[in-house]
Amino acid sequence: MKLSMGSVSRAVLRGAVVAGTAAALAVPATVATAVTAAATPPGLSCDTGKHEIDDYTGYALCRNDGSTTQTFWVHLVCGWSPDVDGEHVTLAPGQSGQSTAHCASLGTGIGEITVQP
Repeated sequence: MKLSMGSVSRAVLRGAVVAGTAAALAVPATVATAVTAAATPPGLSCDTGKHEIDDYTGYALCRNDGSTTQTFWVHLVCGWSPDVDGEHVTLAPGQSGQSTAHCASLGTGIGEITVQP
């Protein structure tokens, strides 16, 4: 079987494109995991989510498991609308509290919810 230089080059290029695409698709999953893991400040245990009947309202319900007073707030990434922060909540050790925020209804709703220290 005789291969021309053109067919070998195309095969090598095709293999490089497939490998590059696979690598590029794998990176965002790793980045998303790292961002999610860093979302809750140390010393707090938090649950986040969207309001049950309003996809534009998000919350962070946190408990201070540390030994010092901590302040936190919810941060919403709102798609086409500006991002918003909820009220700042200060918790003594052992206390729980909730911060809520609302994305503008002109946008696409909540894309991400994080807890800020």
